[in-house]
Amino acid sequence: MSELSFLNHLDLSYNHLSGKIPSSTQLQSFGASDFAGNPALCGLPLSQKCWPGEQTPNQSGDGEEYRDEFWKRFYGAAGFGFVVGFLGVCGSLLLKDSWRHAYFLSLENMKDCLYVTMAVNMARLWRTFQRPG
Repeated sequence: MSELSFLNHLDLSYNHLSGKIPSSTQLQSFGASDFAGNPALCGLPLSQKCWPGEQTPNQSGDGEEYRDEFWKRFYGAAGFGFVVGFLGVCGSLLLKDSWRHAYFLSLENMKDCLYVTMAVNMARLWRTFQRPG
C-alpha cells in the first residue's frame, strides 16, 4: 500500500491493524483519525512512536515469497494432473484390448463420416458452379 499514489481518501479505523505505518508520502498525508481504533498501530501520522527495531508490515518481501510458492504449487498440481490424465487415458488403451479396439474403431468411423460429408458437400458445391448462369 505504501507504493500507491492515487488515493485521496482512506479510512483504516477500527480494523485491528498492528505494526508501523509505512513511510511514504501518500500514507503520511492522511490524518490520525483515519487510523483510529488500531491500538497496535504506530508511526506517523499517529502520536504513538514505534520501537527502533520494528519493521513495516509486509516490507520484508513475504508477499513475493507467497506468490512464488503459489505458482510453484500451481504448476506442480497442473503437471501432476496432466500426467495422471495422460496415463489414465493412454494406460487404459494400452492395457485393455477391447477399449483400444473400440477407441480406434470410433476414430475410423469419425474419419469415414467426415470424408463422406466433405465429398457430398464438395460435389454439391461443384454442381452449383457448373450450372450455366
